[in-house]
Amino acid sequence: MGTVLGFDFGTARIGVAVGETELGMAQPIEVIEGEANEPRFAAIAKLIKEWQPQALVVGLPVHTDGAEHDMTARARRFANQLNGRFRLPVELVDERLTSLEAESMLREAGHGWQKRKRHLDAVAAQRILQTWFDTRHASA
Repeated sequence: MGTVLGFDFGTARIGVAVGETELGMAQPIEVIEGEANEPRFAAIAKLIKEWQPQALVVGLPVHTDGAEHDMTARARRFANQLNGRFRLPVELVDERLTSLEAESMLREAGHGWQKRKRHLDAVAAQRILQTWFDTRHASA
């Protein structure tokens, strides 16, 4: 299938990861900062032009019991906007505990709080995209 971009959507930051379907491995690439839509989508357009993904994956935040909340609807809207703007298939992935996993990974790698904070959303996007790859390979 090719390259896939993964997103950890947040109101202040969006973490971004990339991976190749043949390898099934995700890597964090960047954090898009800011709350204004146009600069955020301009940054995403630049990444799409650079990486030429075949699909996009967006983390779907839910409570630990699976119940939806305010950010669930916002993430769905973001996914719909990605699809509408870039005409690429967008899949949603349950992102429960990905931020905690990302925090743990960065801490274990020896990163201090400031560095962890800067990279947390991109690593969370990596965990989201890796979950998508793992789920696809398990069902293949």
